[in-house]
Amino acid sequence: MDFSLNDHQKLIRDTVRRFMDAEVRPRVKQRDREERFPAEEIKSLAELGCCGMMIPEEWGGPGLDTLSYVLMLEEVARVDAAMATSLSVTNSAVQVPLTKFGTEEQKKKYLRRLATGEILGSFCLTEPAAGSDAAGIQARAVAAERRGSGVGARTSEPPGLTPAAGASGDVYRLNGTKTWVSNGHVAGLFIVFAKTDPDAGGKGITAFLVEPGFPGFKVGRHEDKMGQRSTPAVEILLNDCEVPRENRLGEEGQGLKIALSALDGGRIGIAAQALGLAEGALDESLRHVKARRAFGKSIGEFQAIQWMLADMQTEIEAARGLVYHAAWLKDTHPGKLGAASSKAKLFSSEMVNRVVARAVQIHGSSGYSRESDVERMYRDARVITIYEGTSEIQRTIIARELLGAPGKPA
Repeated sequence: MDFSLNDHQKLIRDTVRRFMDAEVRPRVKQRDREERFPAEEIKSLAELGCCGMMIPEEWGGPGLDTLSYVLMLEEVARVDAAMATSLSVTNSAVQVPLTKFGTEEQKKKYLRRLATGEILGSFCLTEPAAGSDAAGIQARAVAAERRGSGVGARTSEPPGLTPAAGASGDVYRLNGTKTWVSNGHVAGLFIVFAKTDPDAGGKGITAFLVEPGFPGFKVGRHEDKMGQRSTPAVEILLNDCEVPRENRLGEEGQGLKIALSALDGGRIGIAAQALGLAEGALDESLRHVKARRAFGKSIGEFQAIQWMLADMQTEIEAARGLVYHAAWLKDTHPGKLGAASSKAKLFSSEMVNRVVARAVQIHGSSGYSRESDVERMYRDARVITIYEGTSEIQRTIIARELLGAPGKPA
């Protein structure tokens, strides 16, 4: 394996790095305090091609490889991990399943707008009582007639009655609550998962393409988060939300397969985010140890500091190997990807939490101040072991592959 970057990949990395340093870094701290979404910055990144990197050229994207996408996220997260989360959701969790499972009409309607950043995408799987157990979602989807479609048109379904899968109707009515929805307050397209056949468990889940203007769709409360505060996570309320039948993504009962395929690839992006955030914390630490003096010399001359820096750098390089390898497998040997994305996500997400903790320690009391960048990085890193599958779920996936056990949790 040769992980040396080609000229185009280097250009992507360097272009995004220059943009993030010049246009984002000066304001990232203030946006975090104000919980202000980086709409203008993401619009500028969209002009650089960062909002639809893996969309094929025929649908308006550059059709780039996964490693190029990883390099972009890495450079964004080096400066602003919250922005990297937004880009990861729209690029991977939404566009990839739409490209893979969408109809020609669905692609025509949404992919080009997503590729150009005209709209952002959002992924709605998690519910108040269903996180790691994706098959446990409670949202329901019922085939029905559109309101006002004729005499005797149904306005609601009788309580407790659900038409069988494949029942006739020109719309689906979705009911339920989704939580921790990234991009949820700004997205123009949502992939929403709901059960069309509750008795079938995970095999009864169906995916839908939902626009925020559909009747019965509402953005609820914003989570008051520890970190990544400039990219809100919101609650989505579905109250007889009418979704046209042509907006079903894939077949009825195929939703869990679509969700898991999106998460498999998405974990590579989250691992890249962890990698970039760790690099940013190391950069801040190196600047600090060269400037800070104690006992008559630079603190970088003390062995205790040197050893922390050495451990940080070594763990970052180990994570880079796992992340780039997973990206390479996804592009060249997708059938062999297996648990590689879980390994990259597991190690990188736990690595970044160790690295940012050392960065705060190296900065001393200043690292505990809201005035420092490493304080924000410390808060931003904590969620990375949780979303897109917790560390415990990743270990289960890896162990099942080792043992040859069937099945895979979300």
